Amino acid sequence: MTTSAALRGLTTVTFFADDLDAARAWYTEVFGIEPYFVREGAYLEWRIGDYQHEFGVLNSRFAPHPHSGRPGGAIVYWAVDDVEAACGRLLSLGALPHGEPTERGAGYVTASVLDPFGNILGVMLNQHYQDMLPDQRR
Repeated sequence: MTTSAALRGLTTVTFFADDLDAARAWYTEVFGIEPYFVREGAYLEWRIGDYQHEFGVLNSRFAPHPHSGRPGGAIVYWAVDDVEAACGRLLSLGALPHGEPTERGAGYVTASVLDPFGNILGVMLNQHYQDMLPDQRR
C-alpha cells in the first residue's frame, strides 16, 4: 500500500440528531466546551481530547438511512482514564446504559451508552493509547 492510501487514524466521528439544539447543549456539557464549527440547522463540530479529534453531529435529515428506532452503526470508542467514572458522568447527563464495563484484556476496558439522540457512544481504557501519550500527558 502506498503512503497516500494508508489509514492514518481517526479524524472525525459523526453522529446524528433530530434536535441539534438539544445535541449542542448535551455535548457541550459532556465536553465542557462549545462547538468550534456550527452550520445552523445542519451540523455541529467539536475538537476534543489529547489530539483534538473531531466530533460532529449532523441533522438526522441528512442520515443515509431512515431511523429504525434502534441504535446502529459503528461504535466509536473514546479513550478515557476511568471507564466507570466516564460512564457514570454520561449516565448522569441523560445517556442510557448500553454496554456494561467489560475487561477485554490486561489494560483494556470498554463500555458504551446511548446518547439522548439514539447514538452509541463508547468509552475505553486502552493501554496502547496510554503508551502513545507523551510523557508529560501520562
